[in-house]
Amino acid sequence: MHSPSFAIDSGAAVNFARDLLDAIAAGTRDLPGVTRVAYGEGEVLAFRLVSEAASRFGAETRFDAAGNMFVTLPGRVRGKHILIGSHMDSVPHGGNFDGAAGVVLGVALQSAMAAAGLVPPFDLTVVALRAEESCWFPHSYIGSKTALGVLSPAVLDDVRRSDSGLTLAEHMQALGFAPDAVRRGETLLNISDIVAYIEPHIEQISGLLNAGLAVGVVTGIRGSFRYRNIQCRGDYAHSGATPRPERRDAALAGARLVCAMDDYWQGVLRDGGDLTVTFGQVSTNPDRHSFSAVAGEMELCLDVRSQDLAALEGAEQALKAAIAAIERETGATFDLGARSGSAPAVMSAPLMRLLHEGCADGGIATQDMASGAGHDAAMFAGAGVPTAMLFMRNENGSHNPDETMDIEDLGRALHVVGFAVMHMDRLQI
Repeated sequence: MHSPSFAIDSGAAVNFARDLLDAIAAGTRDLPGVTRVAYGEGEVLAFRLVSEAASRFGAETRFDAAGNMFVTLPGRVRGKHILIGSHMDSVPHGGNFDGAAGVVLGVALQSAMAAAGLVPPFDLTVVALRAEESCWFPHSYIGSKTALGVLSPAVLDDVRRSDSGLTLAEHMQALGFAPDAVRRGETLLNISDIVAYIEPHIEQISGLLNAGLAVGVVTGIRGSFRYRNIQCRGDYAHSGATPRPERRDAALAGARLVCAMDDYWQGVLRDGGDLTVTFGQVSTNPDRHSFSAVAGEMELCLDVRSQDLAALEGAEQALKAAIAAIERETGATFDLGARSGSAPAVMSAPLMRLLHEGCADGGIATQDMASGAGHDAAMFAGAGVPTAMLFMRNENGSHNPDETMDIEDLGRALHVVGFAVMHMDRLQI
């Protein structure tokens, strides 16, 4: 019979995680799902519940200037940190596990190790990050960027348009944090003191479920470029009286752009490339559009992702070429607006090997897989921190109230991460 080398009371750890996740869900319920607004009431409650759970086994809890929380179980070597982390905010009416499951796994692991008298080789620090989702402020990874001291100061002046209209800095200040220190790039941990960052996270599609696997080792995270406010301008005109040659139809121009980029995407896939193209919002002006009018304006948003930087560059060139051609053909004009995005991130090969060893130690089948979605792990990898991700099986996707994670799968992932933590000192990362 297989005897794993990393031994804790897995039943107690799973119960700890279940109870904490249930409490977070109950406290942030917003039917049909949960809502944890970045720097809002739900996120604050989730942080408090995690902190209270960690206090029961004597963990050290600290906050940085932006309000990211660091929960530490002391290791043999103090001041050097193995980070396990993710975010605590959610999308509106989302699921309970996206982000939060990774933080809860980390605290449950600390609790189990403390109960077993296991001392990690370095400080084991769970980091609960703020504001990863870009639906609250128009930027991704705010928590990890502030934790690493790389947030652009201008982001602090952006407002939370969903409700308060207050700036990010004002929200930080209202919760007792220090936005001026964030502007200066102050951090709680120096990058040189971070041994590794591991982010456990639910998978956001059903790949593991379909493969019959509980966990997957992530190889890399797609980068992106995004245009959130594309404006297409034409002329409003009568639908019956205006002949085709005299129209400047913004709806037609916008639709052609969507089709042109989809055609380009299909070509990339036929050639074996990696790319996704999404127009998540397409709309005419509700104050002026009409059943019997040619549309004079249209707004679109575009999200393009790939693991390959060259593929992103090629897609952006294709976008601009398509716009030029459509403008010539339709007479409508486009303004792409502000651009944002992120670079592709590659996970640490030594850490991936260690996660595979943890799977073997626990008798847990796994597979390597890329992440199509963005994660805070991309920021840590981009900053030069050895980084890994472990996906947990999830039914029904994510960013919706139907996220479904078997708590026993979290227990399996906890074993894998715990094994990696206890063997971190023998790796040359």
